[in-house]
Amino acid sequence: MTNNTARCLITGGNGFQGYHLTKSLLTLGYSVRCLDRYKPGWKLQEKVEFIEGDFSATHLIADAIKGCDLIFHLACTTLPQTSNEDPDFDVSSNVLGTIRMLNEAVKANVKRFIFISSGGTVYGIPSVIPIPENHPTNPTCSYGITKLTIEKYLRLYFQMHGLNTCSIRLSNPYGEYQRVDSIQGVIAAFCHKAITGQQINIWGDGRVKRDFIYISDVMDAFIKLIDAPVSGCEINIGSGSALSLNEIVGYIEQVTGKNVDRNYSKARAFDVPISELDISFAREKLQWEPKISVYDGIDRTIKWMKSLE
Repeated sequence: MTNNTARCLITGGNGFQGYHLTKSLLTLGYSVRCLDRYKPGWKLQEKVEFIEGDFSATHLIADAIKGCDLIFHLACTTLPQTSNEDPDFDVSSNVLGTIRMLNEAVKANVKRFIFISSGGTVYGIPSVIPIPENHPTNPTCSYGITKLTIEKYLRLYFQMHGLNTCSIRLSNPYGEYQRVDSIQGVIAAFCHKAITGQQINIWGDGRVKRDFIYISDVMDAFIKLIDAPVSGCEINIGSGSALSLNEIVGYIEQVTGKNVDRNYSKARAFDVPISELDISFAREKLQWEPKISVYDGIDRTIKWMKSLE
């Protein structure tokens, strides 16, 4: 379906990943329809059909999916940090909403349904590093449990209805257009604080390691997955390595040439000590390789932020 006029639906199209995916798909010639709770603030809206609303709203889903060949399901109503506070809402909004989408996708004969899951939360505390797709899944937060549940439903709909599904277990994306005031997106938040002279708050001792991947590498993988020979499965997308928060701050100091004021606070119970994804399956099946180092990615992100001043 690449390089054609197929119509693509992006749920959560107004977000960080949604913006970059919309731009990538438009460049390839796709028609793009976005479903999001908020109208887009970016400059692509004149080229995009936009539906304002919640993806879990039954009355919107059928209209949003109608005429679409491809669905990228990015929308999520919760965050790892807050999902345990209201698991009922987490399940009712995300799991039930996605099941309704799957039902409508079957009715509409959608050609491909791609779900953006979470490589950082579905596995829980790893027993082996890097973490392969067949690693045991023991999430430590409701967010990870709901992502895992949705993955299982995608497999079920592939088996029951032949719906061409795939779940992307994505690591931690960062880069231009990421919000700096969100509790997600640690690199963007740290970069913004560093260039504005603010103190950086680090949960725990800063030795927690995460797999950070630059947004252009994420989009390359998303696009390749459209026509990749993988269905009814999960696939890790990450950088292939892990860095501690202290190392990230060190890179930011190198890029900016300034020492950063750090504040260490109590560790969070749901944080696993390390998350590093094994991306050998993606390398094999997608013929994909992450290209941007974390240093270069941070450099690009900071240059973008400074261009807005």
